[in-house]
Amino acid sequence: MSLVYSTDIGRIKQEEPVAERPKGDGIVRIQRQTKGRKGKGVCIVSGLDLEDKQLKLIAAELKKVCGCGGSVKDGAIEIQGDARDKIKAHLEKKGHTVKLSGG
Repeated sequence: MSLVYSTDIGRIKQEEPVAERPKGDGIVRIQRQTKGRKGKGVCIVSGLDLEDKQLKLIAAELKKVCGCGGSVKDGAIEIQGDARDKIKAHLEKKGHTVKLSGG
């Protein structure tokens, strides 16, 4: 049992453990997914071992290349629509090893 409040100092902050992302195998995977999106498809780019700031920069580049929206969630980039070929070509040009996965 841990202490959460003390009459001397007030509320005691508890440190939350920082969740580390698992390291990938160096291969960037692009997957098309529609599950839970009311039939709207997105391309999920995973396997980039980068910090959130760098992921957001790459997501911005991919959104410009594809001409559509997207976001960064849980260490993966989500790009709206089916633009796997454009994403693959752009990432390979930047020097990444890319595979298309899923359906």
